[in-house]
Amino acid sequence: MDTATVVIMVDGLDPEYLDACPAPRLAEIAKEGFRVNASAMMPTVTNVNNVSLITGAYPESHGITSNYWWDREQNAELYMESGHYVRSESMFQRATAIGARSLLVTSKDKLRSLLSNGTTVNVSAEQPPEWVVKGAGEPPPVYSLEVNQWVVDAGRYILSQQDFDLVYLTTTDYAMHTYPPEHPESARHLALLDAAIGRLIDSMPKSRIVVTADHGMSSKTRMLHLPERLVRAGIKARAVPVIKDRYTVHHSNLGGCIYLHLDDQHVPAAVEVLRNTDGVDEALPREEAARRFKLEPERIGDIMVLGGADVVFGDSAEVEMPATLRSHGSAHEIDIPIIGCGPGLNGLDGSTFKENREIGRYVLDEVLV
Repeated sequence: MDTATVVIMVDGLDPEYLDACPAPRLAEIAKEGFRVNASAMMPTVTNVNNVSLITGAYPESHGITSNYWWDREQNAELYMESGHYVRSESMFQRATAIGARSLLVTSKDKLRSLLSNGTTVNVSAEQPPEWVVKGAGEPPPVYSLEVNQWVVDAGRYILSQQDFDLVYLTTTDYAMHTYPPEHPESARHLALLDAAIGRLIDSMPKSRIVVTADHGMSSKTRMLHLPERLVRAGIKARAVPVIKDRYTVHHSNLGGCIYLHLDDQHVPAAVEVLRNTDGVDEALPREEAARRFKLEPERIGDIMVLGGADVVFGDSAEVEMPATLRSHGSAHEIDIPIIGCGPGLNGLDGSTFKENREIGRYVLDEVLV
């Protein structure tokens, strides 16, 4: 390969942040190449979209349908954060197959575990090797504005030490969960990230760069406990939060999509109750949800419920809703940006990319050949 391909996945980068916060280096990329708004995968959570990006596939093929799920065979709720769950070939595995080298740098160690199959080198800010710390500095806490800058700078340092054909840098959305676009801290966070991306570009002038997101972000003001609503109709259900992961400071495991598990005979009645519940946008039986959103049906609930723009799902007996909660998971966080430039990308208007997963498709079909 004559040039490296660098994909930067900025977790939670709703287009509103780019519109509200100065980002001169990202604007420069867009001017040289393109910037478009595209769609994320549903549900709009981190694991689903990162895996779609690295495989270029829909969840019905790669199998990652949530951050957290109920495994019926094991009768257990599990974090879906192991590469063992991924069923499609990733860009890293394709790179290895053709003799190319790939680098993965993540903020969260859960993503290193989920995405790293086939990588030549993989590093997380939570558990970095000593040689990276010596070169890039000690990583800031994962609950900080500075950690995303470290991810990009660490990637730049590693690239100064070794050659790679494919680079995937993925950040955390702590800043977006915490601050709305108009907040001064949002501007500070994006300025730190933008400057780091600029330094990376300056160090790799011949490379193609693509920047995108896994989902957007919305302010949430209402929490609904759907099993309680269904009990009033005589229906017992288990609620499994799609957004749930180990990083509870971000979102308190409260998101705008939830899977419900219940006896098959109660599904039609439950759907009817839910569709008439204020704050519920849609309640879809398993097969309908799988068909509409291209999901693996065995890894979702009997009903997929999507909330209104201001709604999250949770149990007030288990979690207190933060006063200024910002979260995602629903269709209201589906808009994401794609910005790209470099060999093979300059001259494109970006219309090739309707969904973020198509970046992975482009890498697999056009680059790793």
